[in-house]
Amino acid sequence: MADPVIGAAIQVTLETALSLASDRIGMLVGFKKDVASMTRSLRLIKGVLADAEAKQNQDGAVQEWLKSLEEVAYEADNVLDKLHYEALRHQVESRNRHKLKVCCFFSFSNINLAFRWRMASKVRDIKDKLKGINQEARDLGLVDRAVVTAALPPAAGDTRNRQTDSVVAPMVGRADDESKIVKMMLSPSEKVVSVLPINGMGGLGKTTLAKSIYNNLQIDGQFEKKVWVCVSKKVPIVELFKLILVSLTGEKVEVDVRDVIVGKIRNQLGGKRYFLVLDDVWDYGQALWDDFFTTLNGLNPINPPKGSWCLITTRLHLVADKGYPLGRLPGDHCWSIIKGKVVEGEEVPNELDAIKDRAIQICNGLPLVASVLGGLLRLRKDKWRSILEDRLLNLNEAMQILQLSFDNLPSPAIKKCFAYCSIFPEDAEMKGDVLIELWMAEGFLHAGLENKTMEEIGEYYLEILLQSSLLEEIRNFWGRRYKMHDMVHEVSKSIMSKSTKFINSETAPGDNSNQVRCLVIDSFGDSTINLFESRSNLLHTLFLSWSSLSDDMLMKLKNLHVLNLSGAKNQNLPISIGKLIHLRYINFEDSTSETLPESVCKLYNLQTLWLNRFALKVLPKGMCDLISLRHLHFDKRDEEFQMPLEMGRLTCLQTLEFFKVGREKGRRIGELESLKNLKGKLSIRNLELVKDKKGAEEAKLSEKANLFRLELEWADDREGDNYNDEDVLDGLLPHPNLEELVIWNFMGDQFPRWLMDLPTTLSKLALLEFIRCNRCRELLPLQNFTSLKQLKIYHCDMLTNLPRDWLHSCTSLQKLSVADCDNLISFPLDLQQTPSLSELILFGCPKLKTSMTPKGFGFLTSLRELTIGHFSDDGDDHENSSIYNEFDWSELISSSSSSSSSALRRLELYGLPHMESLPHQIQHLTTLTSLFLVDFGGIKALPDWFGNLAALEELHLWNFKELGHLPSEDAMRSLTKLKRLWVYGCPLLKERCTPESSGPDSQWSKVSHIQHLRIR
Repeated sequence: MADPVIGAAIQVTLETALSLASDRIGMLVGFKKDVASMTRSLRLIKGVLADAEAKQNQDGAVQEWLKSLEEVAYEADNVLDKLHYEALRHQVESRNRHKLKVCCFFSFSNINLAFRWRMASKVRDIKDKLKGINQEARDLGLVDRAVVTAALPPAAGDTRNRQTDSVVAPMVGRADDESKIVKMMLSPSEKVVSVLPINGMGGLGKTTLAKSIYNNLQIDGQFEKKVWVCVSKKVPIVELFKLILVSLTGEKVEVDVRDVIVGKIRNQLGGKRYFLVLDDVWDYGQALWDDFFTTLNGLNPINPPKGSWCLITTRLHLVADKGYPLGRLPGDHCWSIIKGKVVEGEEVPNELDAIKDRAIQICNGLPLVASVLGGLLRLRKDKWRSILEDRLLNLNEAMQILQLSFDNLPSPAIKKCFAYCSIFPEDAEMKGDVLIELWMAEGFLHAGLENKTMEEIGEYYLEILLQSSLLEEIRNFWGRRYKMHDMVHEVSKSIMSKSTKFINSETAPGDNSNQVRCLVIDSFGDSTINLFESRSNLLHTLFLSWSSLSDDMLMKLKNLHVLNLSGAKNQNLPISIGKLIHLRYINFEDSTSETLPESVCKLYNLQTLWLNRFALKVLPKGMCDLISLRHLHFDKRDEEFQMPLEMGRLTCLQTLEFFKVGREKGRRIGELESLKNLKGKLSIRNLELVKDKKGAEEAKLSEKANLFRLELEWADDREGDNYNDEDVLDGLLPHPNLEELVIWNFMGDQFPRWLMDLPTTLSKLALLEFIRCNRCRELLPLQNFTSLKQLKIYHCDMLTNLPRDWLHSCTSLQKLSVADCDNLISFPLDLQQTPSLSELILFGCPKLKTSMTPKGFGFLTSLRELTIGHFSDDGDDHENSSIYNEFDWSELISSSSSSSSSALRRLELYGLPHMESLPHQIQHLTTLTSLFLVDFGGIKALPDWFGNLAALEELHLWNFKELGHLPSEDAMRSLTKLKRLWVYGCPLLKERCTPESSGPDSQWSKVSHIQHLRIR
């Protein structure tokens, strides 16, 4: 059987080898002639490669030729990389001898004699092998095909600003299915737990349908608890219960005893009607499911509540209950999906409309196929008709269209990037920068876009994979991630099946193929060790989880490019790590090791290093020798930590999360001067050690155009009062491209000139933060700052006044936070000047009176979150909520009730320890979904008007010392959407909200139905 990725693998390897050969090693004295001959052979072979790919399915001899070529191509790449390493070593050692002139080449006298002859022999050997392969190509009749590489899509630019939101895309064509299933689940049932499997082949949209049902408002009203579990593989029943418990509690389950786990599930679900979704189930064993549902039915052996449901999505037919077979989508719905991908709401061109019927036929009712086909047609607009007519005449299977989408990716490098994603588990959420760093380490990003860095090429490739629907983008709390549909993951794994091996304790011995380049190991057994040892010298990538490698095993990985030890917590790097000269990527971020060996600094090819910011105490002294390092993922706030000397020598560095200024030469701020390629985020600390403006200017921040976030930090525990902060800050002017600026512990009396005119000097700035700027009595003017979206002011103790027009015409401002400013007495902000505000925090300013707080909430049509208090009591009567009397409640209420789309969703209100009532105006904020009330210590009972807050989903009560009664039972039952009640520091209520409490003061009947209840 032909290898679908072998051509792309060879092409990428040839590109890497040619790139190495044309670099400085092509100038090595004594190697130049042989390397030039090798280069000519590589180019000739590259020319006939396309013809070989086209013929490999029909000709077994061509398949064998390709396998031989792959081995020699890898061998050539390996030898050339050794020469490249030797050139880098020579450059580092020359620099360390303080030579003024850096050599671009070196002579035999600089090289160890044995190494010289060994490498010369290998170069000649490869040259001869390539000549033989060229001759075989001619004998096989392979010809140089004129291949026109598909043009890459138009440059998308910096994908960091790509616009997305968290709203799930509308489901197409499944409204009737959703309505039928929801109706089924709302109907009365005599069963404790009813089961409904949604059956169907992959690509029908079972998970999308289940998500829509799970978030249906009628479901919310019917069930007291909801649980979503993604299964995605065969698991033992104990593991299934653990997954459910994790979903219920949000906490890792440390125990493996079934009875203990089930007991904890009983505590969460006992006595409640619940809705459980098991998504992507793969186990069809009837015994397992009988056992599983017997346990669920027995959670409440006495008078169990009836009407709970378990919804399962699966490709299998399982459990005794009648399933819901999901049908195929009608053709018009498939066409809608295709149009949405290709033209995105624009008018459908005649050329696309002409292939409508054929496209619908190919989709065969599968929404996944429609989405992928739409992505393919978007990428290859030059081949619409030929793709549909010539290549898909007999296609009717989803896997084939996915394979075709892979075949039509615009370059071999992109194919390799896609296939490499299979190394991550199914349903994994992959970080974009991690993918790009791995692709770069494997050599996939060397060619394709002129004048682009490898990282920029990687960003383009990610965009292409998104457009083709082979990757999907998700947004969550942790940022942007990428994910594969399970069928797409199957395709990528099948493509990489010959070159990637996944090993765990159940893996059977066998397949000792010499094509295995990537190894993913979950655990070691005897067969694993045997396979590992027999193939270790071939590996380019090793992912290791839940285990560790011995030093001897690690040292056998002589050709390794990627070493991911992120799951090996007890792994230490041995001194001999420095001998793995091809390494370009190390992930060591979960290790508990406190040090790294100095020999790491011999890895002159290393591009990416991930380290544990908590365990690691010191970086190796010779870090400055890592001449190829581009990304250092490490942060440390330990006071004793010092930067390694002369970090400024790492001129390739792009990612440096922080730089801690030191006193001695080699640790001063001037080390940043030569780091011209820094991008992303940078935090500069210990700025009190910078002498003056001239010293600060040595960092050359104004020349670092790719930084988008800059944090400038002085120490917060300095003695004396003779500070030069203002002078130093004056010398730290960033580049105009900066988007985020944070200033910590600045002790100047006023700000330098460039900060006083930010709309001009930093016209792209979107976030600005001042933290503990304790000498500033007033802040800089920000009028007409139209780019500013977030402004935060924390712990500025000398700040007394923020004028009414301070933010005049800041029309883009979305988030404003002023917190813990102990002496702030006046902040009468005119909110009409900030109409885009969605979040306002005014917290912990004890001298601020409500009469001097912002006014004009009626203009804030986008306000969703508000945090206020506590404010000055100034001798007021504390038996009521008088400190809030002059707050702008009427405008806030009118704004929130004007329409549901422009209404306040979250309110966090702080009182005083002796306040005996809440502001009654809260009852009119009926669109609130979250309410946090803190420090109303004198309140004994909550009012019944809480029942008016019908949209409320979560309620938090903190430090209500006297609170003994919740609103009436009728009022609490009116809160039909309340899913979460968290109570802290309320001793009386804690005592009365337990199943054991009884008598007239018991509050248990008011809260027992709430899904997430926590009282401490």
